[in-house]
Amino acid sequence: MPALASKVSRRLLAGGLALTATYPFATAPARAEEPPLITTDDRQDSFYCQERRLGYWFYCARPKPLERDNAQTAPATSATSQLDAVTAELRELKAKAILEPTPANVTAYIRFQREQLDRASLFSDVWQRAIWQDPDLDYTLQRPVSTLGKRQWQDARGAERNAVMAHLSERYGLFYFFAQSCGACEVMSPIVQSVATTWHITVRAISTDGGPSRHFPAYTVETNQRSRMGLEPKITPAVVLWDAAKGQAIPIGYGVMSADELQDRIYLLTSKEAGRDY
Repeated sequence: MPALASKVSRRLLAGGLALTATYPFATAPARAEEPPLITTDDRQDSFYCQERRLGYWFYCARPKPLERDNAQTAPATSATSQLDAVTAELRELKAKAILEPTPANVTAYIRFQREQLDRASLFSDVWQRAIWQDPDLDYTLQRPVSTLGKRQWQDARGAERNAVMAHLSERYGLFYFFAQSCGACEVMSPIVQSVATTWHITVRAISTDGGPSRHFPAYTVETNQRSRMGLEPKITPAVVLWDAAKGQAIPIGYGVMSADELQDRIYLLTSKEAGRDY
């Protein structure tokens, strides 16, 4: 019998070892680490949230809604509106300083005005720097303002004008309307004669009142020529350029002009398109 009991004990021990090897987790603690308890300020189910501790799988607290910025973004103020506001503020401070000239009001106006003067000076300075650095913006390259640059431009312009005037008589002639009773015509007649002689331009002098001219003895009396040309019929003296190639009258000007001005007008009207010389 003792031998049988020893044999049975050995079998039970072997079976226990086999179970242990097959199920290693049987010796582990009965419960893993418990999830932390989620607490809330609101009422909650004490059975699920405290006793069962299901905070990982159930909302024991009502989730807080995501905060949203309900404030609508104000539209950006335009630069024009800002400038209008500055102008309005300046006018208001000035009016207040005039109507209530207290030291505080006058000082406030002077300070604000000085701020705007500084801003205008900064704008002017940046403007000038931008022009210096970008030749496309520098108008003085077309019309210099410095003494040296202006002299060089005038010399080049004069040479170009003279070249045009030298060939003007090949295509153009002049109509000169005068009157014996016109005092301005006595001043203008020798100027027209001088320019015509210099550039060998044919001049047809027309007396609007039938009277003679000592500078243009070979004059003719007007017979409605200005009206047919579409010119102002009552003003003298009047200088008109005639384009023989097109059969077209080109008014040069009315009244007294200097010789340089008369030549400049002829040069521009015959060789420069409008908008090309400004």
